[in-house]
Amino acid sequence: MVVAAVFGTRPDAVKIAPVVAQLGRDERFRCITIATAQHREMLDEVLELFAITSEYDLGVMTEGQSLTDVTTRVLERVGTVLADVRPEIVLVHGDTTTSTAAALAAYYRKIPVGHVEAGLRTDTIYEPFPEEMNRRLTGAIATYHFAPTPLARANLLREGKDPANILVTGNTVIDAFAQTHANVNPKEAVPFETARMIFAEAHRRENLGEPLEAICRAFRRVLETHDDVTLVWPVHPNPPIVEAVRRNLDGVSRAKLVAPLGYRTLAATIGQATLVATDSGGLQEEAPTLGKPVLVLRRVTERPEGMHAGTLRLVGVEEEAIVANISELLDDATAYQKMAKAVNPYGDGQASRRIAAGLLSFLRGADRPDEFSPA
Repeated sequence: MVVAAVFGTRPDAVKIAPVVAQLGRDERFRCITIATAQHREMLDEVLELFAITSEYDLGVMTEGQSLTDVTTRVLERVGTVLADVRPEIVLVHGDTTTSTAAALAAYYRKIPVGHVEAGLRTDTIYEPFPEEMNRRLTGAIATYHFAPTPLARANLLREGKDPANILVTGNTVIDAFAQTHANVNPKEAVPFETARMIFAEAHRRENLGEPLEAICRAFRRVLETHDDVTLVWPVHPNPPIVEAVRRNLDGVSRAKLVAPLGYRTLAATIGQATLVATDSGGLQEEAPTLGKPVLVLRRVTERPEGMHAGTLRLVGVEEEAIVANISELLDDATAYQKMAKAVNPYGDGQASRRIAAGLLSFLRGADRPDEFSPA
C-alpha cells in the first residue's frame, strides 16, 4: 500500500513521525514523506531526531508569510507531487495549514485522506486560530478519521461522520514523547539551581496583546513570592511575543528566557519541571505522561479530556487566576499530588500501531484493530 504522509511544522512532524516509522517497519506499506517546510528550522530538527528523510521537500516557507501565502503554496506544490506519485491514501495530521491544504490537494485528485488526530473541537472557530477551522475543514474532506480519544470520536459522530470510518487510536504524540524522553539524559535539560521549576510556553495568536501581558505579569508575581522557583520559558520567535516577554521578564530574578528548544531538550526539561503553564496544544498531552500538572493559559481547550481526568486545568488568561492556580499547586501538596497522579487520558504509546492496522482494515479489508480506551 502506497501511503503519502504530509507534514510541515514541528508539532505535526513530531506527531506523524511515529506513524512514518511504524509504516516503514512493515513491508506491506510504502510510505512517501512530503515535507512542506511551513516551518523550516524547527521542522529540520525533528526530522533529524526521528531519522526521517523527506522524499519531497517543498520549501514553502518565506519571510513574513501569511496564512494565504502558505495555503496557496502548499495546495499547489502538494498537488503537483500527488499527481506524480498517486498514493492510495494521503495522511495528514491535526490542525495545521499544511494539513488542510494538503487534504484539499488530495481531494482534487480524488485520493482518500486519512486524518490523524481527528475530531478535536472547541465551541468557536476563532480559538485557537486558525487551528480550529483547519481541523474542521480537514475533517470535512477526510474519508478516514483516526480519533485520539472517545470524546473526539463523539465529536465526529455528531458531525455525521460514518462510524465505520472512525478508529480511536490514542494520540501519536504520546508515542513520540515517551520514546524521546526514555532516551534523553536529565543533564540535557535547561539548567536551573532552585528546588522547583515552572516550564512556561505561550505563543497563540489569540493571546497576543493584553492576554500575553497578563501572563507575563502573573509569572513575575509568582517568582516574587516563591524564591525557590525558577521560570523556564522558551520564547517563540514571533516579534510581538519576544517584545512582550522580554519587556516584562528580562532581568527578573530566576526568569530564564531561552530560545526555542530542540525536542530532546524539551522532553528532558519537562521531566525536571514541577508544573507546566502553557497555551500550547501538544504540551497538554505530553506533560501528563511524566506526571506533570498542566495549567492551560487559554479561554477554551479542544482537549477537555485532561480536565475530566484531572491532568490539566483551564485557567484562562486573567492575571489573578493564573497567580492563584500556580500558587495553589506550589503551596498545597495535596492539590499538587491530585493532578500529578491523575492518569493521562490521551494515549498509551500504541497509537501508531493502531493507525497502521487501521489502514489495512480500511483499505485492505483486514480485521479492525483494538481501539484505545482511557483508564
